[in-house]
Amino acid sequence: MSTLPPLPGPLPLPVPDPRARDLVRNYAGMHALVADLVLPGGASMYVMSAMETSRELIRHSYYRYEFATVAVTHSLFALEHVLAERLATNEPLHDLIERAAGAGLITAALAAELHQSQRLRERLVQGSSSSAALGPLRALAMVRAVFDAVSLLLHPPAEAQAPASDTGGARPESGLARLWEDHLRALFPDGFRGVDVDGVDLVLLDADTAGLIHRELNGGLDDSGIACLWGCIADLDKILALANEEYCVSYFTRLRTMAHVVAARHTPAAT
Repeated sequence: MSTLPPLPGPLPLPVPDPRARDLVRNYAGMHALVADLVLPGGASMYVMSAMETSRELIRHSYYRYEFATVAVTHSLFALEHVLAERLATNEPLHDLIERAAGAGLITAALAAELHQSQRLRERLVQGSSSSAALGPLRALAMVRAVFDAVSLLLHPPAEAQAPASDTGGARPESGLARLWEDHLRALFPDGFRGVDVDGVDLVLLDADTAGLIHRELNGGLDDSGIACLWGCIADLDKILALANEEYCVSYFTRLRTMAHVVAARHTPAAT
């Protein structure tokens, strides 16, 4: 018999997290975002559960931004379990990834992506990063690397040797899509999280611009989105004129390049 008091009324609907704004038009858009995170065949229930939970955490980061970072760290449970079984050794995750790469079970490029997730977990344990360290798009790229690695480790080598396996899949052919894939795999500049440059918050500018580019690649921007994009371009021009750290400049220059490509698509041709 339940001893809990009855609810006073219907539960309120969840509210989208404003930090994830412009990522997708609505929650339904998150389904398309994670659609390619397919659970591999042949995995144990433990591994399947960890991977599915990671995918759902990204989906629900629409309502709670921190879920994106948690998704990455949770996916490492599956990766570590599969690596330990495949290599028949119980070592720290860093060493397991190195062993797998050395044995040719995963590519060096994929190993480098997995190390980024492993280092993130270490920073969270040490308290040098918070659960808001990643946005949903960056988390998606890191979780996708785990899905790719687990698939390679579980499937026979003949199945695992697919074209473009350095990135875990075929790369899109369009210039914008290639830039977008590169951006998803790039780390946000160290030391610039929470930094305000001439009134522009760099993390929010990154999230806003990336969200608009993602929308363009998945259905196109409406008039409101295009107006927001031009505002982001103006802010990108502003901060790049003031920034002097090499990686930071490179990171935001790529973002501005993509923003201009998208804007050009919506600029009427001269007559």
